[in-house]
Amino acid sequence: MAELVSQPTSIQSVYTWYSENKLYVNRRYQRKLVWTLKEKQKLIESIIKKYPIPAILIAELDNPPETYEIIDGLQRLHSIMSFIENGFCTEDDKKYFDLQYFPTAKSRADEGSFNPNTKAKSYLSQKEVSVILDYNLAFSVMRNATETEVNDVFDRINTYGRRLSDQERRQAGVQNDFSNMVRKIGSILREDQTETDILTLEKMPSISIDLQKTKQGYTVQANNVFWVKQGILNSTDLRDSMDEQCIADIAACIVGKRMIERSKDALDKIYEQGSNESERILDALKVYGSQRFIDEFKYCVDQIIRICNQKKSEKLRDIVFENNKTNSCQSVFAILMIALHELIVKESKQITDYSGIRKAISNLATRIGTTRRARKAEERRKNVNQVKGLIRGFFIEKENKTQIYDNPSIIEIESMLTRSEIELPNYELKQGLLSLSHQRNVDNKLIDKVIKTICAIANNGPEKTGKIIIGVTDKKADADRIKELDNIECLQVGKRFVAGVNREAKVLGIAEEDYFSKWKNAIKNSDLSPSLRDSVLSNLDFNSFYGLGVILINILPQKELSYVGDEVYWRKGDGTELANNAKQIAMLAKRF
Repeated sequence: MAELVSQPTSIQSVYTWYSENKLYVNRRYQRKLVWTLKEKQKLIESIIKKYPIPAILIAELDNPPETYEIIDGLQRLHSIMSFIENGFCTEDDKKYFDLQYFPTAKSRADEGSFNPNTKAKSYLSQKEVSVILDYNLAFSVMRNATETEVNDVFDRINTYGRRLSDQERRQAGVQNDFSNMVRKIGSILREDQTETDILTLEKMPSISIDLQKTKQGYTVQANNVFWVKQGILNSTDLRDSMDEQCIADIAACIVGKRMIERSKDALDKIYEQGSNESERILDALKVYGSQRFIDEFKYCVDQIIRICNQKKSEKLRDIVFENNKTNSCQSVFAILMIALHELIVKESKQITDYSGIRKAISNLATRIGTTRRARKAEERRKNVNQVKGLIRGFFIEKENKTQIYDNPSIIEIESMLTRSEIELPNYELKQGLLSLSHQRNVDNKLIDKVIKTICAIANNGPEKTGKIIIGVTDKKADADRIKELDNIECLQVGKRFVAGVNREAKVLGIAEEDYFSKWKNAIKNSDLSPSLRDSVLSNLDFNSFYGLGVILINILPQKELSYVGDEVYWRKGDGTELANNAKQIAMLAKRF
């Protein structure tokens, strides 16, 4: 049974926990960072004035030892750590935390762990810094708590008051195949995937959503996420996990093989542990298969993206609504997704005319029911049938009935490109096989660099994965040069430019398949460690990516140190280096 103890701890000590990665967050039930700047500033003001703030609840972990999982107080803890690291200033006098009075934080800044604000005009005094660092936070620590007890406590804390949105509460309150599947699809579409659900507090900004009007330096830019980019949700909806609510609704209709009412009560029943509706959906999912549905959902989303990008790129909302273009279109999106899924998956058809579908769904909101009555299961069924009737003529029967989907999806590639900006050791981008000179020769040195980089990424550690993406550059000058040489407008994703590899196949006068084989043969004939080489060859991917084409070289975890011939390579930031002495090689070998 869990034991609860009181443990007042100074902010200075808590920052040490934070800097030593001793504070963990469980994505399975914790929401993202959602506090506004004003809420953060009010907290700091309370601390400076020595006002009491609510207690923070943490659970002591056995693995790693002397670490803690945050149960209640995530927003408060991150706000304090962020203020110390110059993430924001005080509200009234616009003062920043002065790092010179806190050597621990200054050392982290000097090491590059965070970027201090060197242009601030005003800083806290030494006395004010001391007040913050000496302030005792009221911690309640659960010891010897089981996972069930932690879940129960979190659920009880968030039962009262408007602390979590309906969907956040549903997802936090239950862990089963359905909730895990919804969470995974949501993470893919938001582009905030992580290798594990357990993150250190320091990593939370990388999976949190930055709203356009309140930029706080988080990695996920709301306006770049599929849901907001297509006008299906607004950025505040996204922050409140309405995306996962939409996914759960669609998944229940498809996997459960019948429409459900589009309502809070209907979804609550699906998430109510032990209820008849929950058991029905879970039983259906066991037969259907979670990964199968994830792949199908991603594929249908890709088809919607392609439909919206025909001729000129336009938001789905602006296509399906003729006049009222401020509406979100969750209900229309759900109907369209289910209709596409039934045609593509259930009836084994494939799209032949994307432009035709785009025209057919123009002003769709006026041709299907959108009133409150349309939320009923029987009305939703009528709407799906109506949409299928409108678009069926733009499909043909598949010759091969086996379902084969692009893997990874467009959304996942965009996510990789975004994450490559912050996870430098795990990603490498190459514009292509050919030089950017007028001669357009095959750059054999580039192939050699890719082989060495495969080895280096594999040597990041036994639990690390990585990717090399061919057809992408991070240099604007290269994108401009490619446009000049190949008459291709690179597609910008974040700070990256996708040129694709189809242009190079055209220059070489070969088919896309033959171009793909050039990379495959280069890896096959390399001096990479056999186990690494075979693993990479088994996991090469190609995605058409808006007709540009990209190749993904996937590096999966290895059990031992990898070589190129007799040489060992490793990643230093975003660079690949030769381990040129025994000490470096021994250091890398210890990772395994």
